[in-house]
Amino acid sequence: MPNKKPVNVRKMVVTALLAALSIVLMQLGIKVPFMPSFITLDFSELPALIASFSMGPLAGAAVCLVKNLVNLMFSTTGGVGELSNFMLGILFVVPSGILYRLIRGRKGALIGSLIGAVCMAVFSVFSNYYLVYPVYTAFMPMEAIIGAYQAINPRVENLWDCLIWFNMPFTFFKGMCSVAVTFLIYKRISPIIKGKSV
Repeated sequence: MPNKKPVNVRKMVVTALLAALSIVLMQLGIKVPFMPSFITLDFSELPALIASFSMGPLAGAAVCLVKNLVNLMFSTTGGVGELSNFMLGILFVVPSGILYRLIRGRKGALIGSLIGAVCMAVFSVFSNYYLVYPVYTAFMPMEAIIGAYQAINPRVENLWDCLIWFNMPFTFFKGMCSVAVTFLIYKRISPIIKGKSV
């Protein structure tokens, strides 16, 4: 029992540090080509994914929760955007962490990440349609929102089209960017996170 306390304290500290990094990364979103200007790419799920791989899916979920609770103070969506971001983050990092625990090594990490990214991308269609965009219409008419997508692809006719043809693949791409960075740096930082000698 005495040996568990330092491990738990370290886990809490590392989780808090990764959550702080996630908060910063959420503020550093960048605009991307072929997407409306109000959609940005950020890597705030990256620390949560690292936490999920190194300390378990609950740690990854905790990073997602803290990130969105802090950003709730600056919300322009009445918390709806943060709720959606939290749910999408959970759908991404929790399956990734669970599969990594079941299938150790790069194979398990890749399978888990792919499943998580697909879950996040598919669910983003529904969370945006039923939660986020109805709130956005308080600031921008739905016609203007759809018009921003139509300026890129005139074939889209309604919000479902916009979300399926733009947001869903974009969300998947966003998730896989975090996966790619994680695969590049995880082996180097994993010993530090776990408190092992390098």
